[in-house]
Amino acid sequence: MDVKNTVLEIMNKEGKPLSAGQIAEISGLDRKQVDKVMKSLKQENLIVSPKRCYWEPKK
Repeated sequence: MDVKNTVLEIMNKEGKPLSAGQIAEISGLDRKQVDKVMKSLKQENLIVSPKRCYWEPKK
C-alpha cells in the first residue's frame, strides 16, 4: 500500500483531527515522509484543517 493511502486510512480510522507527528507515530513512517504526503494531499484537496496543525479527511 502506498503512503498516501496509509495516511488517509489512519485519519479515517482515528476519527479525529491529527497532526503529522501523531500520524508518523501511529504508522511508524518517517515524519518527513508524512509531511511530504500531507502536503500533496492538501494540494489535491483531500484533507482539511479544522484547527492549526491538525488535519482530517475532507468530507
